[in-house]
Amino acid sequence: MQALQPISIEDIEQARRRLHGKVLRTPLLRFRGEYRGAEIFLKLENLQPIGSFKLRGAANAMLMADEGLLEGGVYTASAGNMAQGVAYQARRMGVECKVLVPEHAPQTKCEAVERLGGEVIKISFDEWWNVIVEHGHPDMRGLFLHPVSDPAVMAGNATIGLEILEDLPDVEAVIIPFGGGGLSCGIASALRARRPRVRIFAAEVETAAPLRASLQRGEASSIDYRPSFVDGIGGKSVLGEMWPLARRLLDGSLVVSLEETAGALRLLVQRSRVIAEGAGAASLAAALSGKAGRGRIVCVISGGNIDIPRLVAVLQGRPAQEIP
Repeated sequence: MQALQPISIEDIEQARRRLHGKVLRTPLLRFRGEYRGAEIFLKLENLQPIGSFKLRGAANAMLMADEGLLEGGVYTASAGNMAQGVAYQARRMGVECKVLVPEHAPQTKCEAVERLGGEVIKISFDEWWNVIVEHGHPDMRGLFLHPVSDPAVMAGNATIGLEILEDLPDVEAVIIPFGGGGLSCGIASALRARRPRVRIFAAEVETAAPLRASLQRGEASSIDYRPSFVDGIGGKSVLGEMWPLARRLLDGSLVVSLEETAGALRLLVQRSRVIAEGAGAASLAAALSGKAGRGRIVCVISGGNIDIPRLVAVLQGRPAQEIP
């Protein structure tokens, strides 16, 4: 697979016009208090109709696709949020949708896909990851929408960066949860084009931090992935086609513990009345750790689709390793 280039500002602006009225322009909320000299703001993508930023990329890619390619339906590989984005847009457009999910995918997200009319197909994590690496599954028909390295998907994600700069022109750092890099590299494409001095960090959790490993080794690397309640980010490796882009656009990976992530999730509820999933809280956990430095910092709260039992366990303060 050929290495990807940053998304052009022209493509990002076109995506914004294409998505107007189809996705929510999410608010930027100041997080109460000042932490280690940092003034923190929350970009609330958990407020999208599907509870995640993924609607931006899925909608942009499907609206750009040739109608003939959509006749056989669409499918994607997702732990839940991209699945909902594709299913939501497929229902809007009257297109058949199937979703391949890893066996540990949260039931809340699977049920949401089914409510939107999508068919959920559970497979092993290794098989699911291979679909992402190989950009498709030999037994599936229809248009495959890659959840990470599709330029049209990244252009949709990048519109978040334009909104951040409009709402907080003097932003000094942005922290973005890192799954496969489609969100972080999309947003970073917009920021580098319009405000190149902004520091841009990926947020990862200690149980699934392939970007940190790759940066340390100087090449796209695999890790020993361990599932946790933080299901929306992290994988077995950095995708080869994404590695040059991530290395070029991002200033580093900020790795936080599961306990720090759970603590950030509780603070979001207690202080901002914001419900986030583990992946969405990881960016705030990174900011609170002080690793992003001082000044005005935006944390992208990427999603809020969390199972109720899991949320209850977090709010009760159960040890992170015991959270289902």
